[in-house]
Amino acid sequence: MSDKNLKSDFEQLALQYMDMLYSTALRMTKNTAEAEDLVQDTYLRAFRFFDKFEPGTNFKAWIFRIMTNTFINKYRKKIRTPQKVELEKVSFFIEDRNLNKSIESLTHNAYEDEKTHEIFDDQINRALNRLSDDFRQIILLADVEGLSYKEISEKVDIPIGTVMSRLFRGRRMLQKSLQRYARREGYVQPSSMN
Repeated sequence: MSDKNLKSDFEQLALQYMDMLYSTALRMTKNTAEAEDLVQDTYLRAFRFFDKFEPGTNFKAWIFRIMTNTFINKYRKKIRTPQKVELEKVSFFIEDRNLNKSIESLTHNAYEDEKTHEIFDDQINRALNRLSDDFRQIILLADVEGLSYKEISEKVDIPIGTVMSRLFRGRRMLQKSLQRYARREGYVQPSSMN
């Protein structure tokens, strides 16, 4: 494929998500300039690796994942880079070991909220939001993004057995909280929910 065709295909797919990416980036960074930089970096990386994108798969999920990973990597780099401060203003620094995990969780949750809000109706979103972050994250990675147990295990850095357990338990919790909804919407017959 020529560079011109590649660029045209990329633009056709990618530009439709610019506003959505920007609003998510703004929620992540809470700063307009940083959000603009994040979106620009996302598009640069996405174009650079566009030849790795499999046509027919979910481009939106792919580009949002690039943005989330870009944000996390930038934040980690920012944390590792010593900042110059005036001694009078800061007497000491405290390193929080859980800070990186908290940031990953926040950014992942912002991405999840954006994505699930568009995919599911309000009642399903409420049921998902009632789950703990651990269960919700595993369910979304498996059932929405279609990742394998191994991929989920690597992405969230937990054993495959834990992934399987959380997925099973999370699905059971969702099933219980969505019984009436499933019957009302005709997804299941009343006798099949026992």
